[in-house]
Amino acid sequence: MSTTSPQWAPADKKEHANDERAQEFAAQYPQRPIPTDQPFHTDPLITSPAFGLDELWKAIEPETRTRANDIHLPVVVAFATRLCDAYPQADRDIVLTAALLHDTGWAHVDESRIISEGFSGDWRKAAIRFEHEAEGVKVARRVLPGLGADEAFITAVCDIIDGHDTRHVPYSLEDALVRDADRLWRFDLAGISLSCSWFGMAASDYVARLEREILPELITEVAHAIANADLERSRQLLRTEVIR
Repeated sequence: MSTTSPQWAPADKKEHANDERAQEFAAQYPQRPIPTDQPFHTDPLITSPAFGLDELWKAIEPETRTRANDIHLPVVVAFATRLCDAYPQADRDIVLTAALLHDTGWAHVDESRIISEGFSGDWRKAAIRFEHEAEGVKVARRVLPGLGADEAFITAVCDIIDGHDTRHVPYSLEDALVRDADRLWRFDLAGISLSCSWFGMAASDYVARLEREILPELITEVAHAIANADLERSRQLLRTEVIR
């Protein structure tokens, strides 16, 4: 069985390209995907869950009840942890905090619009996508001071949350790792399962879309390797060459 694919709006790398912060990052890391000299592995994510940040998890527990954040956020944080291991020059605390908080804003928008607007048509430019980023910034500014974060740290986290879906270029290595972790979730079986439901797509169509449109968006060498490994495992498990 196959379903009709929505009109995707792949990331336009030219958009925001003249932003000074984006240009500085591109100059600092001119080689793409960004390489690493650190060891890394591409085993299924379930073999390496992320631990820690318990106080922050408790602080945003209400925000985990919307749009499957109780699945999405732990998966993204686990991917972010793996990426931080491979890119130790990144500020690990900023990356993991931003990864944990990046989609908390979905809990503070009109839930009835999340699927109808956020996962259909030209979804990258949907107003609700901008709204959930802005609300996520509010969550970060609400919970982080009470956990001892200073203003510089909070600003760095908020700069990543603000634009993680709607801005097409990263501003820093920390930003890049969070973006890659957020996209890698889509290659995980949990991400495929939920995304097929949200986008109204057959698994074979969605897996093809991952290779066609999401894989080229990944910024780091490690993210590419993980995505390709997960993609191959998903194809085999879901028999996407047969069940179409």
